[in-house]
Amino acid sequence: MAKVKYRLNDPRLAPRRTRLEIPGWAGHREPRADGSHEQVWHCVPFSEGAQYGIELFYPYDFELHVTTRDGRLVLDADWGDPPEGGAAWPPFRSFGENFYTYQILLDLKVEKGMAIRTEPHPRFYTDRSDTVPVAVPALIRNWWPMMFFCVFKAPAEGRTHIFRPNEPFAQVIVIPEEASFELEPMDEEESAERELQARRIYNSRPKLAAGTEWISSTDTVFDGTYRHLHRAAKEKSRNG
Repeated sequence: MAKVKYRLNDPRLAPRRTRLEIPGWAGHREPRADGSHEQVWHCVPFSEGAQYGIELFYPYDFELHVTTRDGRLVLDADWGDPPEGGAAWPPFRSFGENFYTYQILLDLKVEKGMAIRTEPHPRFYTDRSDTVPVAVPALIRNWWPMMFFCVFKAPAEGRTHIFRPNEPFAQVIVIPEEASFELEPMDEEESAERELQARRIYNSRPKLAAGTEWISSTDTVFDGTYRHLHRAAKEKSRNG
């Protein structure tokens, strides 16, 4: 199993594997049953994607409100006195006209050939208030000994991003440092094989979905076809 080691400048920044917060940003505990409101965790691809990385938490005891007013970025927080140790204070600052940064000072060491990439926390995609910070994707290679700052997209005019104590504000994922792949069309044999797989799944769907169909409160039809195939594929992988 691969390891990601961390070194902290502030112990309150301790990262953890991203979790689905239910109830919370990932929705409510509602069964996959007729009349339930659909939740993002009902979707296996989203659940796996959301839990793929490492979440970072805002470590301060006060809220930070980031707003754009009359075209200017405003960072509003009760910063108080700077902490001991000479850390940059305030730790947030504007970065050009359309971005701002957090001087995070976090070291995440990944194995050779791997890198870390910052991205928005998955709660960004479920939030309806438009207040979740938007971390800008950035790839950092493993020979760089510290993530000195994290960049965020500035909110639109009149909008406000809010950092709250102990609330996740970004996610880091571990990926190969080189995107060593090429795009090419499938040949005729591969294309036919994939088409056959798709048709087999389609034709088997009534059997695969049996007993799992349900209609949400918005009349959206769901079933467990993907979940059943997902479990089978994972079991096959575990058994070699």
